[in-house]
Amino acid sequence: MEILLSKSTMPIIGWIAQLLGWIMNGIYIVLDAIGIPNIGLAIIFYTIIVYMLMTPLQVKQQKMSKMMSVVQPEMQKVQKKYQGKRDQASQMKMQEETMAIYQKYGVSPTGSCLPLLIQMPLLFALYQVIYHIPGYVTKVGEMFSGLAVKLSQANFLESLTQFATDNKIAAQLSGTGEALQKGITDFLYLLKPAQWEKLADINGFSSLKTTIEQTAAQSRQVNMFAGINISESPWDVIKNGIEAGTWILVIVAVLVPVLAWFTQWLNYKLMPQQTTGNPQQDSMQGSMKMMNTIMPIFSAFMCVTFSMGIGIYWIAGAVIRCIQQVVINRKIAGMDAEELVKKSQEKQAKKRAKKGLPEKKITQQARVNVRNIQEPNRGSRNNTNDSTEYYKNATNARPDSITAKANMVRQFDEKNNKKKK
Repeated sequence: MEILLSKSTMPIIGWIAQLLGWIMNGIYIVLDAIGIPNIGLAIIFYTIIVYMLMTPLQVKQQKMSKMMSVVQPEMQKVQKKYQGKRDQASQMKMQEETMAIYQKYGVSPTGSCLPLLIQMPLLFALYQVIYHIPGYVTKVGEMFSGLAVKLSQANFLESLTQFATDNKIAAQLSGTGEALQKGITDFLYLLKPAQWEKLADINGFSSLKTTIEQTAAQSRQVNMFAGINISESPWDVIKNGIEAGTWILVIVAVLVPVLAWFTQWLNYKLMPQQTTGNPQQDSMQGSMKMMNTIMPIFSAFMCVTFSMGIGIYWIAGAVIRCIQQVVINRKIAGMDAEELVKKSQEKQAKKRAKKGLPEKKITQQARVNVRNIQEPNRGSRNNTNDSTEYYKNATNARPDSITAKANMVRQFDEKNNKKKK
């Protein structure tokens, strides 16, 4: 089980989550101001805004992928040319020709991967804010903080720790002062309606019964979405709905994991699929296709046991990505790959001009490196041949010189060879 924290403390992701948390907090403040303080709605609007902010990265990634479709045929020719050659000279030559192709089209080998790498910490931070709402949304944190301060007193803490153990809730209920109060706040935020009732009925908390009930009512109000308390998991709602005979709630609860699966599956289907003609890369794409089939199913199973709030986030995120993908696909489809390459070449040329670099410097340097590998043996042979010719032609050398002695040895060898013949 995971230990709860009021905010993410992971490097980089924690910093990004702090920035995204301001967006979430602002959305909730607006909803509260217009009289509908609701965590479910806040999650949906928050997801929409953050994914819209990531749209330029997604467009850039698909532009690079389209340009790579123009580059790929030439890349395949180079790979085929050096197929099976593992010596250093061949590898350097292949690298030179590969870099020349990238420069020719003005693209980067990591161009299509970089936007995806940038998106990853953003997505992790997005989830962290959803999971630790009391730490990022001021009004939600304040809703539980009054009760958390009272429960942090020594005479209540032991009973609270035992309650967490009995209900299998992993919580950071150790430490003192503000750290302890934050741990209790996270603990209270994750309590389900039935657990709130159990907490109020604990004998040791009789003096806090009214405060507990008031906090539970406030929590229920902000967590109600489409008639369901999103602090509960779909599995909890299904079980309670069957027992109470409220079949509409059962249907809604079943729809959450089903929609989580379907929307993510549809999102993967809408992503452009390109075959490269390279068996190794096509095999990797086949593996990715299998993962794209398995992950939505895995998400659906996880969604059954996670809180409904997480399910809403997954569904909202997948729906937004589907809409984005349709729009981006149409936009990219209307673009000429050759024109994209031309613009990229012009952009690269301007960058090199600003830096004062000559054109094709990398290619020329690579060519020099390859030549340095290929030429040493040839140079050694040429030096040997030149030395031999020199000794042969040096007939006017001084009698006591090394050249004269070399000529004597050569003449002696020639006479012996003639006698043998």
